[in-house]
Amino acid sequence: MSKRVEPSPSLTDQVYAVLHEAITSGEYPAGYRLRIRDLAAEVGTSVMPVREAIRRLEEAGFAERVPHKGSVVKGQHLAELLHIYDTRQVLEVEAARRGATRIDEADAARMREEFELMRRAIADGAVAPYLDHDEALLAILYEAAGNPVLVNTIRTLWQHCRAYKVVGARAALDAPGDDTLWRYQEQLLKAAHARDGAAAAAITNESLANATDRIKEQLVSR
Repeated sequence: MSKRVEPSPSLTDQVYAVLHEAITSGEYPAGYRLRIRDLAAEVGTSVMPVREAIRRLEEAGFAERVPHKGSVVKGQHLAELLHIYDTRQVLEVEAARRGATRIDEADAARMREEFELMRRAIADGAVAPYLDHDEALLAILYEAAGNPVLVNTIRTLWQHCRAYKVVGARAALDAPGDDTLWRYQEQLLKAAHARDGAAAAAITNESLANATDRIKEQLVSR
């Protein structure tokens, strides 16, 4: 890894971005040991922002603690993918159903704003910003359901499966003419404007099923 980060108030964010890129690009393969002092020397920082960045990588599912090794780059496993996305379907389908029936015009407009930013990220081939705006769009819809525990649980699942979401998004971006990264969100916008809970639930269910199949295909082909 040749990149070095410059000191700033968001030093941990910069270190996280550098390590995240090294993992998702394959420079740091599954099982690679994330030695704090070695990484600090490579990126040119103290150990504190590196330690915090690694903690965030663990929370996002990109790294895990292994006895006698410390933190290592986490492998991606089909069984975990299926368990996570099965749980997401149970929770998010219901959140979409409830949210669509209760959302107001202002929040529906906010969803549209996130959708436009998401489309811009797709055009730029920017995976992380795409995922951020996609989650922001969905969060607005789900929060309209009025159940903060439900939304917080979903956010935790998003964080836990971020590595899988990156795999799926990259695969779709690399496929010419693939519209799966925005088609379902556009349909959700229409369902939200119509306050059609049944449609929002069906769209969410189909979207997550499609994402599961796309990521599964990538994991099996490795």
